[in-house]
Amino acid sequence: MPDEKKCPVCQGTIKGRTDKKFCSIQCKSSYQYENRQQTEAFYLQVDKHLKTNRKILKKFNKSGKSTVRTQVLYQLGFNPKFFTHFWKNAKGDVYLFVYEYGFLKVKAHQNDKYVLVFWQDYMNK
Repeated sequence: MPDEKKCPVCQGTIKGRTDKKFCSIQCKSSYQYENRQQTEAFYLQVDKHLKTNRKILKKFNKSGKSTVRTQVLYQLGFNPKFFTHFWKNAKGDVYLFVYEYGFLKVKAHQNDKYVLVFWQDYMNK
């Protein structure tokens, strides 16, 4: 047969409607279950990174504003690619936030550092 479609799960021949994607309800269910498991694993991984980042930022920002060398944060597992939102100040600096804890990468005295801040009410505007 020239246009014989194969099931993406079991490689069996698909019979019936031309828009059918699986050979059986079991293969369709199996495919959807596997997809959901992968999606949930991704969300769990992102959530883990966010929780780690928040815990680290909280540890170093007790006063509401502080400065920490990037290397110190990285050694504890901080990953700046994981954040929940951002805020841009009047100078144009973009602070990335992990929930209520924010950070901004700066260069001070030839060292890379992060300025850590706590979310303030005036940032809502």
